[in-house]
Amino acid sequence: MSLQLKINLIVGALTILFVGAVLELQMRSMRDSVNEEVVAANRVASQMLNRTAWLYAAQGTPAMLAFLQGVGRIRSNDITLLDAQGKELYRSPPSPYKAGRDAPDWFDRLIAPPPSVQSIRFPDGKLVMTSNASRAVIDAWDYVVVLALGAAGLLVVVNAMVFLIVRSTVRPFAAIVQALQSLEAGRFDVVLPRLPGKEAGTIGAAFNRMVGVLQANIETERRAAQAEQQLSDSRELTRWIDRQIEQERRLIARELHDEFGQSVTAVRSMALSIAQRVAAVDPQAEQAARVIADESSRLYDAMHGIIPRLTPLVLDKFGLGAALADLVERTRRSQPDLKIDLDVNLDDARLDSDATLALYRGAQEGMTNALRHGHAHHVKLALSGDAAAGVTLTLTDDGDGMSPDASRGHGHHGLRWLAERVEGLGGDFRVAAAEPRGVTLRVHLPAGPAASAA
Repeated sequence: MSLQLKINLIVGALTILFVGAVLELQMRSMRDSVNEEVVAANRVASQMLNRTAWLYAAQGTPAMLAFLQGVGRIRSNDITLLDAQGKELYRSPPSPYKAGRDAPDWFDRLIAPPPSVQSIRFPDGKLVMTSNASRAVIDAWDYVVVLALGAAGLLVVVNAMVFLIVRSTVRPFAAIVQALQSLEAGRFDVVLPRLPGKEAGTIGAAFNRMVGVLQANIETERRAAQAEQQLSDSRELTRWIDRQIEQERRLIARELHDEFGQSVTAVRSMALSIAQRVAAVDPQAEQAARVIADESSRLYDAMHGIIPRLTPLVLDKFGLGAALADLVERTRRSQPDLKIDLDVNLDDARLDSDATLALYRGAQEGMTNALRHGHAHHVKLALSGDAAAGVTLTLTDDGDGMSPDASRGHGHHGLRWLAERVEGLGGDFRVAAAEPRGVTLRVHLPAGPAASAA
């Protein structure tokens, strides 16, 4: 049901109630008026006939009959003359006023007072006077008809005026509804024009502001989604580049270990063999051969120091625990004054190769920063996890600590790269100050059900 129809129905109902109340008051007034008129007329007629009837009754019934015929009809009264045997000798003629018309019976019962009957007895008969309110009732009925027609006309006119006024008033709301439907259909560029009327204008201005805010939010969400997609693409590209770099590192490390390492070992063996053969013949050649052998040994050691930095080959063969143990052992050999505690407790946790390598790089980066930037003397490295909670690597040192910006890797490219790598794997990376001094590095990665054993 539309607002316009509701308003018309309300106004119509109020008009009907008003007209009904007016009619009820008029009916009460007409009932009292008819009652007063009929009773008064009956009382006057009774007094008049009571005084004159005896005069004519003394002259006989014919004189009484002639008197009544001469009087004719008395307003609001019916007069009947009866003889001594009760036979009707005379009845007053019908009223010529609005002859042939009578009010409806229900209206007559509603308006007319109860009939009043008065009798005057004399020796030859009886005179009966009965009140008759039919003419007063027909007058009241005609007035009610006119009033009802006027009320109906008023109802039509009022509703027509209300219809026109309301239609003009609610016309702007149709534009608002249409704009809301367009907005619901996905058109977010709809704008309402300046609407007439204070309320409609306020609603229109509020709607336009809402659409503006909605457009701004949608644009912000679109840009955020675009940025998130670009970030996701960038992370995927970064992970792909990391994988390519790790593969190249692995290939280079294997080439160094398998090809270059064997070649250096062969050169050292040949140099030692030459030194043994020419020891008695040419001392200078022996010395040169031994220098070559020593340099080959140093080259072999340097190569084996480079290989773990390129890629931990022991990680592929023996797993993360063994790789960390190898890292700790090599660090101890290079830093005799450094104390390192290693605690590995993996239970049945399983990680894929990317996660395993990220944890190893985390330990490697943390160890490097503890020595290079923190000048630490004691490092605690712990690796723990299970199939449900994932794997957590924690490295704590007693060094000089680091600046607050370093907590997210600002100014430390290694930490920033490590944070992006861990977050790309769905893990959590944190760097914070340790108590009473030093730094704590924490890497947590969720366990993968289909990954290889850590």
